[in-house]
Amino acid sequence: MIIPIYGYGEPVLRQVGEEISREYPNLKEIIANMYDTMYNAYGVGLAAPQVGLAIRLFVIDTEPFSDSDDLSKEEHEQLKNFKQTFINAKMLKEEGEEWGFNEGCLSIPDVREDVYRNERITLEYYDEDFNKKTEVFDGLIARVIQHEYDHIEGILFTDKISMLKKTLIKKKLQNIMEGKARPDYRMKFANKKGR
Repeated sequence: MIIPIYGYGEPVLRQVGEEISREYPNLKEIIANMYDTMYNAYGVGLAAPQVGLAIRLFVIDTEPFSDSDDLSKEEHEQLKNFKQTFINAKMLKEEGEEWGFNEGCLSIPDVREDVYRNERITLEYYDEDFNKKTEVFDGLIARVIQHEYDHIEGILFTDKISMLKKTLIKKKLQNIMEGKARPDYRMKFANKKGR
C-alpha cells in the first residue's frame, strides 16, 4: 500500500528513531508499504520517519542507480542487486575519503545539493527476519545507507550543506512546509493537510 511521505518541516523528521523488536506491530506490513511507497516515488531509499514513524527502520533498493554509464561492470551488478531492509542500525565506522554527490530526498522534493560523505562505512543492523549483521559498505551503496541512517538520527541532507546554499534554498523549503510543492507522489505537509 502506498502511504504519504512526510515533507520537510514535519516534526517526526527531526526525531531520533527508537529501536524496535521483532514484535513491533504490523512490522512486515510496514516494511512492504515502505517499499511500495519508495518505488511509487522513484526513490532508492526510504526511512520510517519519512512515513511518520520515529523508529530505527529504513529500506533501500539501489537498482535505479545501476543504469548509469559511469559504472564498472562490477558496480553495475552490485547496484542492480542491492535491496535490503535495515532495522536498529548502528554506525560503527565511517572512513575513507569524503566525496561529493548530488543528493535529493523524497521528503524535500525539487531540492538537490552536493553532499560530502565518507566512501566506506561499517554498519551493525538487523535484517527484516531479525538476523543480526555487521557489514562494510562502500561507494554509492554506502552513501545511500548514510543518507537513510541520518533520517533515523533526525538529520536531513540539507543539514550538511553550506550556510550560503541553505540561504539559497530557504524559499523552496518554506514552500514544501506550506504544501506548495507538487511532486508526483503523495505527501503530508507540515502546515497543510496532505493530498
